[in-house]
Amino acid sequence: MRSPFRVRDRFNINNYSNLGQRVITGIIGAGIIVAGSIISPWLYFLIFGLILAFSQMEFYKLSGLDGMLPLKSFGTFLGLSIFTLSFFIGMEHLNEKYYFLIFPLASLVFFIKLYRKTDKKPFTGIAFTFLGLFYVAVPFSLLNVAAFSVDGSFHYEVIVGALFILWASDSGAYFAGTKFGKTKLFERVSPKKSWEGFLGGAAAAFLVAYFLGKNFKSIEEWQWLGMATIIIIAGTYGDLIESLFKRSIEIKDSGKSLPGHGGFMDRFDGLLLSAPFIAAFLKIF
Repeated sequence: MRSPFRVRDRFNINNYSNLGQRVITGIIGAGIIVAGSIISPWLYFLIFGLILAFSQMEFYKLSGLDGMLPLKSFGTFLGLSIFTLSFFIGMEHLNEKYYFLIFPLASLVFFIKLYRKTDKKPFTGIAFTFLGLFYVAVPFSLLNVAAFSVDGSFHYEVIVGALFILWASDSGAYFAGTKFGKTKLFERVSPKKSWEGFLGGAAAAFLVAYFLGKNFKSIEEWQWLGMATIIIIAGTYGDLIESLFKRSIEIKDSGKSLPGHGGFMDRFDGLLLSAPFIAAFLKIF
């Protein structure tokens, strides 16, 4: 009789190659995110709230590796508070005046650090606590702004469409760079990235944006192409900036939570820098 452990081991994701792990994790993760966003805005809120929390805790953990002492738990609580406020205000369950709660809540960071007797450089910890908010929590919160930017209603198409474009850009860059990559894009920060990969990602992103413009009517076709342009440029810089951050503390991945991808910040680094530009673009134009 065949051992059940051997059968089970065959389905252990760690038994697959890095590319295999990347594909399996990507399909499962994308399925959960897309399905949740389509089914209900509350499921979207729950899923992205969890992604925000894991990403921000990852950032604070990595900062700790470099000797910084940010307020991990309270900083993540603040990030989730900003995300929650932006969502509830978008859903019109709260008035915009409640945004002002962010400022006294954020000011509590100074009070908490004041009573940390063993903290020799409290303002460095304070700075990295706020950096975690601006780098992780604010971009995720601005996704809420983008989702409600069209007519005040929640439009999952904006969120799902932006993710499809981002994933197409990442995948196109990965495969084009692997196959044709020769000309270095930014060797000092990321030696493996190439202009050929960048162009492959751009082509894939524009192709997906064109398809979305023909089928998703929440925003105009030209806006989908504009969003693709933002994601191609800002997403690439987001990847490079996270690589710079990891290189500064001499690590390869931000974590091991997502097999084949590394950590949550590794998977969503492009979104972190793209989201503020997407929200501004959709609100202004």
